[in-house]
Amino acid sequence: MSDIITERSGNILRIELNRPARKNAMTSAMYITLADLLNDAAKDDQIRVVLWHGAGDSFCAGNDIQDFQKNPPGSGESPQARLMQALIDFDKPIVAAVRGAVIGGGTTMLTHCDFVFAGESAKFQMPFVNLALVPEFGSSCTVPARIGYLRAAELILLGLPFDAKRAAELGLVTRIVPDQKSLATAMETAQKLAEKPPAALQACKRLMKQSTREQLERAVKLENEEFSARVRSAEAKEAFTAFLEKRSPNFSGMKELVTQT
Repeated sequence: MSDIITERSGNILRIELNRPARKNAMTSAMYITLADLLNDAAKDDQIRVVLWHGAGDSFCAGNDIQDFQKNPPGSGESPQARLMQALIDFDKPIVAAVRGAVIGGGTTMLTHCDFVFAGESAKFQMPFVNLALVPEFGSSCTVPARIGYLRAAELILLGLPFDAKRAAELGLVTRIVPDQKSLATAMETAQKLAEKPPAALQACKRLMKQSTREQLERAVKLENEEFSARVRSAEAKEAFTAFLEKRSPNFSGMKELVTQT
């Protein structure tokens, strides 16, 4: 079956990440598919709202490590960069239902959604620094702007995990709901949005996003450049090797070098 499943229901496009055995970890192909779906939906007048969720017991565990190591993003037009731009450009509402693992990109992609309904089991984390990487999807801009620098430092510099209750306290999700009601609640909201005047709805979102759009696009550009360098560094090589070998990484005595692949 496809790693991403779509279904139209009236004016709503439902997008489901469909790798439940891997907690819906993202591959390069999935980033491209998701970007294309959003770009096509943006031009389709029959689609007024996107509903986004994951199959199984998780939303998204971030990057698929094996695929990621084979296809590390560069500083230019990477699959990840294509999705980032598609999300920034998307003027229609995106409603997300999340539960279980919401890790790395699973968390940072949500900062581009307009409604996020978190099941009680949702466990968030932005562990980029633990893998010798930096945040992406503009989260170095969006997260501090939303929750303040000091709280963002806890999540980004320490890479601390946090639960749905903490996410709600920080304003990173719209509301906490029982796991079994997360998708239904998101669908109910999507249906309400689909009944609004579509041009006005998009204009409202565009106006709210406009003041920070230039700053966000610059943050994404800088993140992509830094991420491309970090993922090829000696620190990242050690971090990923340690992760796969299930041991603690050793960064002592490591020089600041960028290895070429």
